[in-house]
Amino acid sequence: MKEDDDIADFQAEVAALLLEHVRAPLLEDQHVRGVLPAPDGAPAVRVALGDRDVSDPARLTAYEIPRASGGEPLTAHDVVALLRTVHTGTHVYPADRVTAVMGMDLYLVDPTQVQEAPFTTDDWSATLLRCLAQPSQDRPPPRLRGFLFREGGLLRLYMDSDEVPGVIAADVRPGGALTALLAALPSLLGEQGQTSAGPKDPHCRYVVDLTHW
Repeated sequence: MKEDDDIADFQAEVAALLLEHVRAPLLEDQHVRGVLPAPDGAPAVRVALGDRDVSDPARLTAYEIPRASGGEPLTAHDVVALLRTVHTGTHVYPADRVTAVMGMDLYLVDPTQVQEAPFTTDDWSATLLRCLAQPSQDRPPPRLRGFLFREGGLLRLYMDSDEVPGVIAADVRPGGALTALLAALPSLLGEQGQTSAGPKDPHCRYVVDLTHW
């Protein structure tokens, strides 16, 4: 059934996105210690947080986040933003939204009552890098050869493509228009007229300035 497939896809996307936070903290010293599909086909995903390398259920906190909020589907990135909010500060949960599972305290999150934490520059950068490193078969972007975080919130991408010889770098300012940027990258890499000024980078033929894209 399509609804079941949507729930399964949502859970899989959350699990894939949160893999990096097994080692890198999701917030402060808190790491992802588990991602669980809600039982009985429920339209939700559960995430367990705790200190790095901790597996004692009594020291973990689990949150159940629904597939949709206010009739609108949530994304895996929404789950990350909600987790960062509910796991910090003081949040009062009604008794009927606090339970336990497998020895862990389990909180049932109502997204309509939570202000999502803002998406960080590193979040946007990680999303962009993941898209380039694992391109879609429908529209493969240029191949990612490397990257460098730079001052002022910029990210330098080192790429090659069938259209342009050698390694070309592009300076981008990670933000919300990632889909448009990914679609335009193949043609933008060849626009030497947009080459940025500054010290020569020995790791590429030239640098294209896409910071205002």
